[in-house]
Amino acid sequence: MNAYELDAPGVWAKKYFLASRALMESVLRPYDLGNTQWYVLYRLSEGRPVGQRTLTRELEVERATLSAVIAALVRKGLIEQVPDPDDQRQKQLHITPAGVNLWNSLPDPMALIAEVAFGGVDPADIETMNRVLSGATRRLVDYRKEHGS
Repeated sequence: MNAYELDAPGVWAKKYFLASRALMESVLRPYDLGNTQWYVLYRLSEGRPVGQRTLTRELEVERATLSAVIAALVRKGLIEQVPDPDDQRQKQLHITPAGVNLWNSLPDPMALIAEVAFGGVDPADIETMNRVLSGATRRLVDYRKEHGS
């Protein structure tokens, strides 16, 4: 394979990411939510508190970025920050009743993206795509860890 053939899946993965993000943004815009705000609410909608540091790792965003997202959600009254009982320097995040109400009224952008992108696609093709992309992602992550980049 030449370099272009190997790069084509990466190009399509990037295009898929951008298109799905744009659709998600358009679904959430009427609710005055951004993508990362949605992911925070999604994580907190399970009803258990989550450490802010944990969320930073899970979402793979900079601390400053997540701090701004959390500040916006707190201002909107959708979540609250409380000191971690085990480490007062850390913050635990909880969804508020207003956050639960909003969450329950939101359309599911991930379900819409999945239906629009993959509705009618042969499940075997989706399984192959998932296997190939998850393997490629794992190898890239492992490479970064091994080479310290």
